[in-house]
Amino acid sequence: MQSCRRRAGQSTCKGLTKRSTSLQAQALPYWQQAGQRANARSAHVEAEAHLSKGLEVLATLPATPERAQHELALHLDLGPALMAIRGHHTEEVERVYTRARELCQQVGETSQLFAALGGLHRFYYVQGALHTARELGEQFLALAKRQEDSTLLLAGHWMMGTPLVWLGEVARAHAHFEQTIARFNLQQHRGLVLRYGLDPGSASRVFTAFTLWTTEYADQALRRSQEALLLAQELAQPLNQAYVLFLVAMFHWLRRDAQSTCEYVEACMSLATEHGFPLWITAGTWLHGAALAQQGYLDEGIAQLRQGRDALRATRTELLGPMILIALAEAHAKAGRPDGGHELLVDAQDVVARTAQHFWEAEVYRLQGEYLLAQSAAHASETEACFHHALDITRRQQAKAWELRAATSLARLWQSQGKRQEAYDLLTPVYGWFTEGLDTTDLQEAKALLNELKE
Repeated sequence: MQSCRRRAGQSTCKGLTKRSTSLQAQALPYWQQAGQRANARSAHVEAEAHLSKGLEVLATLPATPERAQHELALHLDLGPALMAIRGHHTEEVERVYTRARELCQQVGETSQLFAALGGLHRFYYVQGALHTARELGEQFLALAKRQEDSTLLLAGHWMMGTPLVWLGEVARAHAHFEQTIARFNLQQHRGLVLRYGLDPGSASRVFTAFTLWTTEYADQALRRSQEALLLAQELAQPLNQAYVLFLVAMFHWLRRDAQSTCEYVEACMSLATEHGFPLWITAGTWLHGAALAQQGYLDEGIAQLRQGRDALRATRTELLGPMILIALAEAHAKAGRPDGGHELLVDAQDVVARTAQHFWEAEVYRLQGEYLLAQSAAHASETEACFHHALDITRRQQAKAWELRAATSLARLWQSQGKRQEAYDLLTPVYGWFTEGLDTTDLQEAKALLNELKE
């Protein structure tokens, strides 16, 4: 009799377990839908909670192809939420998208593989692993071409362009960004922000501002940056807006327009603080410091630059590391601290070599020359070698904006040595390349030097 009761009880328990499992399975779509809705209204903390709960429930279910499909979908929705509240560079983001790629291969799902590759691309890109990011972009673009999907091609060109800029392949990057812009349709592609954590249409416009500025077209670059701001505002996705504001602020720092840099980076940090985007608060801190230093507020600027640099180092994020070190070195020079600046530039050379961020390489060598000259006139030959090396890099990269700076520095050196004609002959053709942006600081300084050399 006892045996019968025990078997009956076991049967009842099994029945309850099956019923419970069935109810949990039925609840899964609701956790995912709640997470998707929260992501859509930029409630990323709430989205993470819903989607993580869905994954917890899923872990209690038997391993089946349907479970793998559910897990894949939940991971792909969780990735953008984690990017927003943790940052693109965190291990959680890498883990989520790595698992998503594994699941795509397991279930033979090609369409969702694009989102997994896109998430991994963002992780490695922000980490500063540019060659890995480019390889992922190449995989994505090749798949998109095979499928002949316009939206995927748009995203693929964007993914190719971003690492190429910092690798110093500016012309190739520009061509990819123009492909993205040409294919972008606001109504058709609004959803890309939710899938990839940003909008390639607005971000590509800022990156073309970088490439146009670098290759001498400063006014066209400025117009592109303004287009990006308008498009990001129209899309009204806070994470994407913060990203675009940061990029536009950085563009103005390159132009040496410190006031505009401050304006846009403060707007970025305000939005990031309101919505809880830690990456853009950290990045905004050092860029704000760079702008303050450009304006002459050296102590405050250096403090913010160091704070931002240390925070990024703590996360092992190396993208734009050379830029931070360049800004710090320039601030040290203005503050009359040449020794500290020299060490910073040595660090910058190391980061450039390790991460292949060749976009900054010429400027690092130019500033090395300036530092050597500031220490002693006895370093003139070493200084000249640094300036020549910077010029060689700019010509190889066809980077006219950096070439103008390097040529101006070398022309000043030659002027101080009495080589006025050589200085004039060097700087004149470089300055002559520019047909726009004549009101920018770099071109005004070059013109003033040319006028001195003519006297």
